[in-house]
Amino acid sequence: MSYFIHKSSCVDEDVHIGDGTKIWHFCHIQSGAVIGNECSLGQNVNVSNQVKIGNGVKIQNNVSVYEGVELEDCVFCGPSMVFTNDLTPRARYPKGKKNYLKTLVCHDATLGANCTILCGHTIGAFATIAAGAVVTDDVKPHALMAGVPARQIGWVCECGQVLNKYLCCDDCARKYKIETDNKQQEMIVRVEK
Repeated sequence: MSYFIHKSSCVDEDVHIGDGTKIWHFCHIQSGAVIGNECSLGQNVNVSNQVKIGNGVKIQNNVSVYEGVELEDCVFCGPSMVFTNDLTPRARYPKGKKNYLKTLVCHDATLGANCTILCGHTIGAFATIAAGAVVTDDVKPHALMAGVPARQIGWVCECGQVLNKYLCCDDCARKYKIETDNKQQEMIVRVEK
C-alpha cells in the first residue's frame, strides 16, 4: 500500500485513498469516499459516504466530514471543528441525502479549532475561519472571519498571515489590492512584483 491506515481505523469498501495519505487512530472512512494524495487525518476523524477530499488536506482530531461536504486541495481543518449538512434536522423526520445542502471549502482555506460551518455555503480560497467562529454565509477568498455569527475582520495572505493595513504581508512581502467584483463586493487580488 502507498498509504498508511492505523489498525484501529475502519475503512469501508469502495473507498479511494491517495498515495502518501496517513489515517491515524480510530478513524472511519465510509463507502464512496475519495481522499487525495498526501493527506493527514488525525485521531477520531469520520469521512462520510461520497465525500471528496483533495490533495494535501490536513484534518485534525475529532472532525466529521459529512456527506455533502467537499474539501479542495490543501484545506486545513482544525481540531474539533464542525460541518453540518442539514439546517433543520429532526430525528423523527429524517430528510435523506438528496436534501443535504452542499458545502464547498476551496483550496488552501483554514478552518480553525472548534469553528462551525453551517451547510449550503462556500468558503473561498485562502480564507481563514478563526477558532470558535460560526459561519452562516459564504466567505470571500482571503477573508479573515471571526465571531458568532462570523464577520469579516480582515484579509489573509496566501501564506496564512493576516495582512497589514496596506494589504501587505509582513512575513512573505506579498502585496494585494482591493477590487470590486460583478456583484459589487470587495475582494482582494495579488499585485505581481
